[in-house]
Order: sequence, then structure tokens, then C-alpha cells
Amino acid sequence: MVAVTATYYSGYSSTTSSQTSATTASTSAATSAKTSTTSTSTSATSITLSDAAKAALAEKSFASVIADARSKLTKLLEDAGRKSPLQNGELALDMSSLDSREIYAIASDKSFSAEESEAAMLEMQRRFEAALAGPHSIAQVTGNYTGLYNAAAAFLDALGPEEKTSEDWKASRDAITEGLKQLQTDPKKLPSAGEDDPVATYIKLVETRGTLDQSMATLATNARTALDKRYEEIHATGRIPSFKPTSPSYVDLSGLSSRSLSAIVLDKEGQFTSQEVAAAKSQLRTKSSSVLMAGLKSASQSTDPTAFSQNVISAFSSLSAEERQAAGWSDQLYEAAVANYSTSNKLLEMFNQLSAGSSSSNTGSSFSFASLLG
Repeated sequence: MVAVTATYYSGYSSTTSSQTSATTASTSAATSAKTSTTSTSTSATSITLSDAAKAALAEKSFASVIADARSKLTKLLEDAGRKSPLQNGELALDMSSLDSREIYAIASDKSFSAEESEAAMLEMQRRFEAALAGPHSIAQVTGNYTGLYNAAAAFLDALGPEEKTSEDWKASRDAITEGLKQLQTDPKKLPSAGEDDPVATYIKLVETRGTLDQSMATLATNARTALDKRYEEIHATGRIPSFKPTSPSYVDLSGLSSRSLSAIVLDKEGQFTSQEVAAAKSQLRTKSSSVLMAGLKSASQSTDPTAFSQNVISAFSSLSAEERQAAGWSDQLYEAAVANYSTSNKLLEMFNQLSAGSSSSNTGSSFSFASLLG
């Protein structure tokens, strides 16, 4: 499981073997959707399609996914000035713009090179780690593993239909289900759900080798090449590149991942101009601010007084040290969130004790912390 081509559920290292059944499943869904469409158009009676049928109609065939993945990957490589998405066995290309079905297509279809497939597997692993980083940090603070297992379940459930046909995916999903079942009895005890448990594997790998991050130097080089190419395209039209959104020659950085933007902001090798750094910093602040605002909004809709603290802890831990530095998120933010969680949790316990005492002494009272929240 620690091999470079293996990730948190073994389906990632055996995607080729499951490709035939995945393609068949996709074809069957498309055929079923076509049949439903024909029946609807020829019948004299109005027919309302089920949600499943609508989804089948809207779903892109896997052949189209493969073609799109090829086209997008080629452009990403061209923009970065690379022939391979790997460098020294590590992921050297920002593949965050590809969706999960496209990443799976690259990892599984034989039309892609071995290096491209390996890069896709590493990207799968990187995404899984990113999805669990925040919930894992919360679990370390609260001692409750339920959120971590729920996050893993949500990640697996959001993958494409082809990927979910593999026996390995099913084994991993069953292990998560078993883990959640055990957590209902004791949420503060790490489940023992067998060797297919991707969460247990994730925890072991993070403890032994840390998180899987792309090289900032490599991402900076890619960004430099991409910016220079964009400048050439704009100059070819007779315009001057601009970082003003209203300009027809606007150099848009919003499509870059937070890590790529961070590489520009930190500019450790002096490759970028002050304008480029300022533009990247603005985009990064927009992204990071939206994360915090989403956390605040989510917390405001919760009756849990520790919700916002947990959201900040999750957001902070989901970023690499370089991303936090570039965004201006100091360790004090994390420490304040942890302290706020501890204080809020302690107050909640005190109010619950008061509520219990009030109920035992006066059965007519409905005093509780929840009532104080309105």
C-alpha cells in the first residue's frame, strides 16, 4: 500500500483490470437511457423520467470522458512546457482541473502512457489525502473519528460510475461502512475495519511519511511557462497583457490551484514580477477568504457552538505549510481555533451539567444550552 502506484484503496493500483467491466457498465447505462428516450417520444401517454433515468441521459459516455481527458492533459502539458506529468518519479503537473472520471480514465485506459497513468494515480492519492486532511486534524483535536470516516465515505461516493464498479472500491466502501458502524458504539475509538480500510491506511502513511505534496519549485516553473505562453498569445493580438479583470487582455489566474498560486506568491527563485506576485496573492486571498466565509456560514446554521472552530481547524489543516504561508495563515490562527474549541466545548459541558441538575430538581423546567441559542 505504500508503493508509489498504490493509494488508499487498492482499486487505484488495479484500475486496468476493472476497465472492461467499467466500460460495459457505462455502455449499458447509455443504452438504457436511449431506450427510455425512444419510449417517451413514441408513446401517446406522457411519461415522467425517474431521477436515475435523467442521470443516465445526462451522463457522458466513458469514451467521451477518455477523449476529453486526452485533450485536457495534452493542453496542460503544453501550457507547462512538459512532455511528461512526472519528474523524478513525482507528480510534476497541476492536474486539479481534471474531474474524477477524467483522472480515472488516464489511470486506467491503455491509450495513455505509463507515466501519465502513474501521474493520475498519484493525483488520486493526493486528492484523497486533501479530502481527509481537515477531518483528520479535527479528529486529533476532538478525539472523535466519525467525521473522518464520513469524509472518506463522501469522497468514495463522489467518484465516477466506472471507478465504482471495481471490487476494490466496493471492499473499501464496505470497510468504511463497517468503521462507521463501530463508531456508533464508541466514536472515540479508531475502528478496526480490516486491511481494506482506506482511513486506517491514510493515518499510517501520514504518520510515517507526511502528506503527499507537489514540489513548489516544479509548480513555479510550470506557472512561469504558462504565463509566458499566455503573454505571447496576447502580444500576437497586438495587445499588452494586463491583470485588470476588465481588460480584454486580462491574464486570468483564477484557474490555478491554491498550491500553484502559492508557488508564485512565495517566488523562492525570483522568477516572477511584482505584478504577477500581487495578482497571485489577490487570487489566493480570494480563495482562502471564501473558505473561511463558507465555514462561518456553515457554523451559523449549526447549533454546535464549536462548529466554526472545527471548520477553521479543518481549513487550516487542508493547506500545506507553503500555502498557509502564502495566504498569510499563521500558526496562531490554528492555535486560536483549537483554544476556542476547547473553551466552547468546556462551556457546553458545563451548561449540559446545569441542564441535567435543573431537570433533576425541577421536572417542569426545560432549561438547556440549546434553549439559550434560541
